[in-house]
Amino acid sequence: MFDHGPAVTTTPSILEEIVRPLAVCPTGIDKITITPVAFRDPALLNAVGVHQPFAIRSVIEVVTSDGLTGLGESYGDLAHLEQLRLVADAIVGLDVFSNNQMFVRAGAALRGVVGRDGHGLTGAISAAGTLLRAYSAFEVACLDVQGQLLARPVVDLLGGAVRTAVPFSAYLFYKWAAHPGEKPDAYGAALDPDSIVEQARWMVSQYGFTAIKLKGGVLTPRQEVDTIFALRDAFPAVPLRLDPNAAWTVATSIKVGQELAGVLEYLEDPTSGLSAMADVARQVAMPLATNMCVVGFEDVPTAIEQRSVGVILSDHHYWGGLRRVQELAAICDTFDLGLSMHSNSHLGISLAAMTHVAAAVPNLTYALDTHWPWKDQDVIADGSLTFKDGSVTVPTSPGLGVELDRDALDELHRQYLACGITTRSDTVYMRQFDPSFDARPARW
Repeated sequence: MFDHGPAVTTTPSILEEIVRPLAVCPTGIDKITITPVAFRDPALLNAVGVHQPFAIRSVIEVVTSDGLTGLGESYGDLAHLEQLRLVADAIVGLDVFSNNQMFVRAGAALRGVVGRDGHGLTGAISAAGTLLRAYSAFEVACLDVQGQLLARPVVDLLGGAVRTAVPFSAYLFYKWAAHPGEKPDAYGAALDPDSIVEQARWMVSQYGFTAIKLKGGVLTPRQEVDTIFALRDAFPAVPLRLDPNAAWTVATSIKVGQELAGVLEYLEDPTSGLSAMADVARQVAMPLATNMCVVGFEDVPTAIEQRSVGVILSDHHYWGGLRRVQELAAICDTFDLGLSMHSNSHLGISLAAMTHVAAAVPNLTYALDTHWPWKDQDVIADGSLTFKDGSVTVPTSPGLGVELDRDALDELHRQYLACGITTRSDTVYMRQFDPSFDARPARW
């Protein structure tokens, strides 16, 4: 347990509950609860290893003096939980509409703190990025409360919807049949082109996706190119994407990019760093996308100057919330950059937040990434969010439009306590089975 002074109480089932005396304002933040959770995750492979048996997240509940509760979702790594606690302690007592003051207080609480990306798939984290990643979940929770108070969906607080449904892409992974020592999972093994095509057929038939992304950086570039061609043959009219997470050299990236000209909608993070990406971009026909070398506003000027990327993958979890995604969208619009959205293993609160902000951004025209099909547990009530023809209908009820399932929250919190995973590391987990595994970028 963590003792932050007399204003803090803890319980065995909820790691952190921060309480203040009732605020004078009825929309003041009276209490914040942060609950770490774990949900089952298949053995999905990527450039830095393999997913652990459980993905860890955190559920944030912001409770106002008049009893309304807003929901947010964030990462679940132990160091990040501590950063969330620091921010929560700093903002209890503020009016739920005081987002700017919350950001100032969050910055003061995290001064000098620099986080880390334990799984190496979302780029380096600066002090500024640490603040944005911690603040974003509280901004979402406060917007949820604001929407409830005003009887309007969150998308209306962001300026209103420009689309009533938000398209998402099928997110394909090479994968093992199961985590070592366990029975084969419902998805089966996928380690060659034919099995990836079958995986795509399952996702498209189940969810109606109209775009397909393959997580690469797992097999040799030749094998992954062959998989893309197999997908093109099976889905000739569907936009395709490939993301090797910077596993390739510049030379390999150019070679693959030239071979896949006219086949890929975009090539995502084939190599590491803005300069190397610029070298590739000059030699290939399709746009390069990224969520690894442009991960904060400080990266944008250099990316534009060097013409490193054509598409930026936003993510409200580390860009600082929904309104900052809108700021990023304005920059992309100004400099004629494409905009999509990155995904990590997530639950329904995040899917709702992604859907609201994507519905409010006119130039977010690429289908969004989502890990949604890969999970079979959640903390929100069933039926709040559904896929039809590859899209999620934008909720029209007040706030985020999702309701917390408290029994499910308790179950996933108990799972967190029992699974023993407190920090995600795909590489450490992979090396339990392959001690020689090489996770270096640009290794092909």
